[in-house]
Amino acid sequence: MMLFRSVQHEDLGDILHLSSRAGVGLTTLPNNQEYLAARISRSIDSFNDARGRAQQGFLFTLEDTEKHRVVGVSALELAVGLEEPFYNFRVHKSVRSSRELGVYTTFETLIVGQDYTGCSELCTLFLDPDYQGGRNGVFLSKSRFMFISAFRHLFPKSIIAEMRGVVDPQGESPFWNALGQHFFNVPFAQADYLTGIGSKTFIAELMPFYPIYVSLLPEEARQAIGQVHDNTLPARTILEKEGFAYHNAVDIFDAGAILDAEIDKIRTVKACHLVHVKKSTQLSRTQEGVPCIVSNLHFQEFRALLLHVTDPLDSGELRLTPAEMEALHVDDGDAIRIVSLFS
Repeated sequence: MMLFRSVQHEDLGDILHLSSRAGVGLTTLPNNQEYLAARISRSIDSFNDARGRAQQGFLFTLEDTEKHRVVGVSALELAVGLEEPFYNFRVHKSVRSSRELGVYTTFETLIVGQDYTGCSELCTLFLDPDYQGGRNGVFLSKSRFMFISAFRHLFPKSIIAEMRGVVDPQGESPFWNALGQHFFNVPFAQADYLTGIGSKTFIAELMPFYPIYVSLLPEEARQAIGQVHDNTLPARTILEKEGFAYHNAVDIFDAGAILDAEIDKIRTVKACHLVHVKKSTQLSRTQEGVPCIVSNLHFQEFRALLLHVTDPLDSGELRLTPAEMEALHVDDGDAIRIVSLFS
């Protein structure tokens, strides 16, 4: 059974192992035990409402319950940029013309901004490569929307996802090599790692705040703007099907696309609904039926399962086995949320 749940302190070892496999470019999952331990503590504090809004972030795990092993992580930041600036480049298109020469031209510039201050953020999505078959990745990503829907009052109007940009197998970013390294004078991997562990002061101290003319960058760097890492393409596809879109904002380091959406227009948030648990000792779960995410309504012990459901989704009841009820921490008659995995 694959169980999506809130993180616990004892997950540190498994998450540290996952971080070692994530590679360069996944900023929020650095291979640093001290940082990851603090990240777990911050998440647990957030679930216990022990931190202010600017510091709240929720970290979730995907556990293989048969092996008692965490095989994936995903996270939510409640409101970015309230405590530390959240920078991005905005790709701005301009038009210039000369009547005398009969020349009409368009060009793009990159302008530093803090466009998403106060928005929630989807982040830290990583699944063990050994588990990337089937629907685990979709489940790991979309279950966060079930949490948002259950506790909608906590979240603002909009949410973003900063996608991992183009990085080659050697960890080199063409955009960074063409632009960032000239201002920061450190390798991309080091800058990425420093921001991942929370050392961000150097960004404001060294980054260029004047417009950057895209046409002056090398072709490889220009082509990377607004694109994502090959391994991130499935995640981008999932989010775009949910209603996220690219609106010309990119990461300041690798120029990866930043997607955004209004929370109330996200497919899973709109489509999920409440049903009540009906205990069934006779139910034998198979791969037939509609794949659905089913979640409890417990804030501190939020849990979700991916189940193939044969019951009518609009019946108001959902049969669960005793093992599924135990995994979700629910009892007979309890309210739960359900949504089909795909529209």
